[in-house]
Amino acid sequence: MKCIERATSRRFAFGIESKPAATMAANQECSGNLKRQLEKLFDASLRSTVPDKPCVKPVVTTSPLDRSGDYQCNNAMGLWSMIKGKDSQFNGPPAVGEALLNNLPTSEMVDSISCSVTGPGFVNVVLSTKWMAKSIANMLIDGIDTWAPAPPINCHRCTLARMLEFSKVEVLRRNHVGDWGTQFGMLIEYLFEKFPDTDSVTETAIGDLQSFYKESKKFFDDDPDFKEKAQKAVVRLQGGDPIYRKAWAKICEISRTEFSKVYQRLQVELEEKGESFYNPYIANVIGKLDSKGLIEESEGARVIFLQGFKIPLIVVKSDGGFNYASTDLTALWYRLNEEKAEWIIYVTDFSQKQHFDMFFKAARKAGWLPDSDNTHPRVDHVDFGLVVNGEDRKRFRTRASDVVRLVDLLDEAKTRSKTALIERGKDKEWTPEELDQTAEAVGYGAVKYADLKSNRTTGYTFDFDGNTAVYLLYAHARICSIIRKSGKDIDELKKTVELVLDHPEERALGLHLLRFAETVEEACTTLFPNVLCLYLYSLSERFTSFYSIHQVIGSPEEASRLLLCEATAIVMRKCFHLLGITPVYKI
Repeated sequence: MKCIERATSRRFAFGIESKPAATMAANQECSGNLKRQLEKLFDASLRSTVPDKPCVKPVVTTSPLDRSGDYQCNNAMGLWSMIKGKDSQFNGPPAVGEALLNNLPTSEMVDSISCSVTGPGFVNVVLSTKWMAKSIANMLIDGIDTWAPAPPINCHRCTLARMLEFSKVEVLRRNHVGDWGTQFGMLIEYLFEKFPDTDSVTETAIGDLQSFYKESKKFFDDDPDFKEKAQKAVVRLQGGDPIYRKAWAKICEISRTEFSKVYQRLQVELEEKGESFYNPYIANVIGKLDSKGLIEESEGARVIFLQGFKIPLIVVKSDGGFNYASTDLTALWYRLNEEKAEWIIYVTDFSQKQHFDMFFKAARKAGWLPDSDNTHPRVDHVDFGLVVNGEDRKRFRTRASDVVRLVDLLDEAKTRSKTALIERGKDKEWTPEELDQTAEAVGYGAVKYADLKSNRTTGYTFDFDGNTAVYLLYAHARICSIIRKSGKDIDELKKTVELVLDHPEERALGLHLLRFAETVEEACTTLFPNVLCLYLYSLSERFTSFYSIHQVIGSPEEASRLLLCEATAIVMRKCFHLLGITPVYKI
């Protein structure tokens, strides 16, 4: 299965391949996802309650705060609408709910005495507190990977890649660079204009590539002759002209150097397969589409007409050059046929939505993809909003109206974090290396979390002082400090001490820890990383509530509570890892 991330000028891809059936089956039995385990129990209950309705699927959700349960089964009303008036033994939804509860198989995870039926048949499920404590204790011994959710492959930004990898899915990260279209024709011709002797051109001579692009774009917009040359340059580049290929390679290398600064800071690992990689395959793919009768001539261009769109999808321009659609169709064909992708995820800003809607529809028309969005091989466009200014809600820019570079944003965040740490006197307590590493972790983490915590489909205002990553990192560091100050050997406690959740705050924290797997699965399935951010923030709040009320060190329950602290720290670290944030252990 494959996943692709693409920004306006650069594209990134990571691919996912299915595991062997035996591996997937074993992972589906994973004990981490509470909701999945309860669904299995209620599936058995449904078969006993309405044996003539074998296709009914259990509907299990977390309970609202005002309900007397941890989870609830919501099948009763739907079942009643199916069976009422048909000589049913039930007289309404509540009776159906009672039957579902009575037919629930015995399980050590459910406190059957505390379960109940309320309202129109809602079955309120209370988990066994003893079983919860045992599950957390097992995770401490066996490791957090035992809570990895089943891969969402049967039903359906590097952060997504990490979560899918944690779900035991093989991910291929692809950097799909936009290195082959009109923009590069424009840059190459401007390079020739400014530096006739291109062999002597260095990165220093070109200077900032962003400024170089702005200058060339102005020429492109203002000078019709230059625009025509730039468009012809694309055709020559794609046709293999050695002079244009050489100039293109030089610009690509400078671009890679610039982007590597960001990748290094963000610890991003990608394999580059840009538009140029697929160029040798384009003619063959266009031929395959043509043989199916999909391509027509229109105003000198070769296009695919699609129902529901006023404009056609251009696959070969009137000048004979290829474009995004040509490359994207070819890349999709390659990933499906050569890399055996089962799920391909494209991550770009929302402005490219129509392009992907048309491109996906063309692929379905060609028979490459199924008509259903939930059948594999599957494609998804994960669109995201922009970072905006607080006042005018327009794209985040500097006072000089330049788009803020991410590398500068990251460096500024690190500088601010270092200043704050020095103001707190940490430069007197820590080594210069510790100070620098902590400032980097907190600063970079702040930028990442500020981006990921928002609903990705909406724009958001970036504020150095307005995000909660520092709060989360501090909460983790405080937990580590508690464990250090206790002087106890946590590994030894894991083997010898029984973890208990006797108090409401302990139980609430334990329940939230146990919901980790289903949260990761939800984030993977819906492709919304902010789901995990919300979970992590809530986890920190629940720990704070617990710790503000209950003493840990020196209390009669010290050993058990230290294990609860350790479990919280482990889950927090896994969340940080999945979000690409480096945890700090003292602050």
